[in-house]
Amino acid sequence: MTKAAKTAAKARSPKKAGATPKAAEKKGGIPASVLKLHKLILKSLDDDKAEDIVSIDLTGKSSVADYLVIASGRSSRQVGAIAEHLIERIAKETGKKVRAEGKGSGDWILIDTGDIVIHIFRPEVRGFYNLEKMWGAAMPEPAAA
Repeated sequence: MTKAAKTAAKARSPKKAGATPKAAEKKGGIPASVLKLHKLILKSLDDDKAEDIVSIDLTGKSSVADYLVIASGRSSRQVGAIAEHLIERIAKETGKKVRAEGKGSGDWILIDTGDIVIHIFRPEVRGFYNLEKMWGAAMPEPAAA
């Protein structure tokens, strides 16, 4: 078999099971698509003036998700708007339909993308549940009034 034939045969052969392209995974085995989604979520929250945004890397801590993102809105109306805009942006950019719970009250909205779980709270509710402490992250200091 000639060198050119060997190269062509190698290119046609199936890749080993479980092998992933280097470009597809970054940062501790988290797929690039998840990192892109994470960046989109953080940008959307920032664009909508969410406060005290915290992102917790759950790699090695939980199999539920790769990231937990927590943010606050100043009022129930803002919490609802932040969540609605985020859901729309995720659907537009990724084609994913995400699930959301708590949109009715606007005190605490949970959005589950499958790889990233987002919690958007009113500040009082966030302080009561203090999810950051449960996951070992520091809760941000409230902004001065």
